[in-house]
Amino acid sequence: MRPLIYTGLVWLAALVPAHAQDGANPELVGELMGFHGAKAIVSVMTTHCYETTGLDSAYQEANDNWQLRNIGFLDLANRVAEGLGGGTPNEVKAAETYGGSQIMSAYNQAEDKDSFCRGFLEQVNSGALDIDMSLPAALKKAQAIATQ
Repeated sequence: MRPLIYTGLVWLAALVPAHAQDGANPELVGELMGFHGAKAIVSVMTTHCYETTGLDSAYQEANDNWQLRNIGFLDLANRVAEGLGGGTPNEVKAAETYGGSQIMSAYNQAEDKDSFCRGFLEQVNSGALDIDMSLPAALKKAQAIATQ
């Protein structure tokens, strides 16, 4: 399952530049929109697994904890993308839609949905899907720009 999620994150970072406006660095804006795609991946899958596993509150707690750990990265992405002339609501929505569709596609391809959800929960709880772990290169670029 892990390769499917990481493949989705990589494709997300590659897709969004096509939607990015003509800013100073549309590729980086696209990569930063990938942060929103990562948020959608966690949100969509934790909600879906919560609903399909008998309302196991561990999924809601995992989502809440992910949000707390990553809110600063999302804020950074928004500020830097805006500074580069991007990060529009349409770009954010495209990233979220793409991220959500990719994780649902991975889920739908999984032979054992329960195992997929349990594995996903483990990845969220371990921090493996946190922005600093899943999109470190884009995060480093954004941090460098923000400190200038």
